[in-house]
Amino acid sequence: MIQAPAPRLLRSLSGETLDRPPIWFMRQAGRFLPEYRALRAKAPDFMAFCKNPEMAAEVTLQPLRRFAFDAAIVFADILLIPEALGQKVWFEAGEGPRLGELPANERLAEQIEASTGRLAYVGETLQRVRAQLEPGRALIGFAGGPWTVGTYMLEGRSSDRSGPRSLAYSDPERIDGLMDVLVEATARYLAMQAAAGAQALKIFESWAEQLPEPLFDRVVVKPHARIVKRLRELGVTLPVIGFPRGAGALVDVYAQAAGTDAVALDVQASAEQGRRIQASKPIQGALDPLLLRAGGPELERRIDEMLQAWGGGPYVFNLGHGILPDTPVEHVQRAVDRVTGASGPGA
Repeated sequence: MIQAPAPRLLRSLSGETLDRPPIWFMRQAGRFLPEYRALRAKAPDFMAFCKNPEMAAEVTLQPLRRFAFDAAIVFADILLIPEALGQKVWFEAGEGPRLGELPANERLAEQIEASTGRLAYVGETLQRVRAQLEPGRALIGFAGGPWTVGTYMLEGRSSDRSGPRSLAYSDPERIDGLMDVLVEATARYLAMQAAAGAQALKIFESWAEQLPEPLFDRVVVKPHARIVKRLRELGVTLPVIGFPRGAGALVDVYAQAAGTDAVALDVQASAEQGRRIQASKPIQGALDPLLLRAGGPELERRIDEMLQAWGGGPYVFNLGHGILPDTPVEHVQRAVDRVTGASGPGA
């Protein structure tokens, strides 16, 4: 019997250079799709939406039905871990996430083992998606980076992160203790996702910007390296993509020391920087979501530039951040067609 080839995404993440890069978009399961909005209206709130495996699986699969994406990414949220650790989390309409009082690090640490079980609904979502996903399309699990998740936990909402950064200097023991908790909880959470059917994992460090190198090393690079090491100790061999959004020139430092198998680039990445990292590991990104929203000839020109710059090595075509909610569906279709040559997923 002839064995089917591995999904295109996994081949690229293993270091293979393909005839065309695999493509998927961050936040591809989301508000830019009318079918997402219709289903979301049936859930009482966003957290309930995430915790409903049937709904979350449907949302995960929606973009795969429309577009020739080579991978699905499980629909979830980076703030599920704080709630599983005992901090109240909710979403205010039009304002975003809100978090309640942060328990002491010692109390959070006591909840690490139980937190993975409380997140079992994400595992069920992955199982449902994997059962319906074609063999040529990969399934990605993810978690937020410890620094990003930790800043939300400390601030209680999205902010400029100046408070947590100041605290990292004035009370390093507290910040390092919180990082310790989140490293272990995140590794266990990702290991659960791997057991449930994820074929690749991603760490979203959305707030890696404006950090001086010593602090970047302390709250981004080292925690990510520890997560990867812990995953390997737990027997997880899946490829791990790291995304230090906003890191700028420090992406090179991250690529060398964070231990991830691939590096996702944001919109700042130059062609040279991407090639430099690509010489040692696969890269992903870095199309500007604003350009995807704008569409037109400039979008197609930029896609061609990125394919020319990075298509000669292991590369996953993606955005430098998530799809914006008001992005026209037809612009996504044109971008996917431009990358795939309308050949379809896995082809």
